[in-house]
Amino acid sequence: MPLYDYRCESCGKTFEARHGFSDPAPACPHCGQAQVHRMILSAPTHARGMLTLAGDSSRASKEQLQDKWAEETPKLRKKLVDKLGEDVVNRNAPSLNHNYGD
Repeated sequence: MPLYDYRCESCGKTFEARHGFSDPAPACPHCGQAQVHRMILSAPTHARGMLTLAGDSSRASKEQLQDKWAEETPKLRKKLVDKLGEDVVNRNAPSLNHNYGD
């Protein structure tokens, strides 16, 4: 089961909880308040199946992920064009036409 980070609205403290994806959020262990918000504290090192190898290989910053995405997108686009053709890629994956290096 995944580990989630939460912040309590009432006392402002953060805590971790391990539970299933569709399970409801737990109450705050500090004050018992049910109004808690899930927080995202770090970026994954795998982005849609792509190993980022950014940062310290366990957590990557947004900028490191963007740089890796800019590096990998042209390679993916070329593979798709070689296999499917330019018109198919332009029609079905227009986001791959963006210049991510800018």
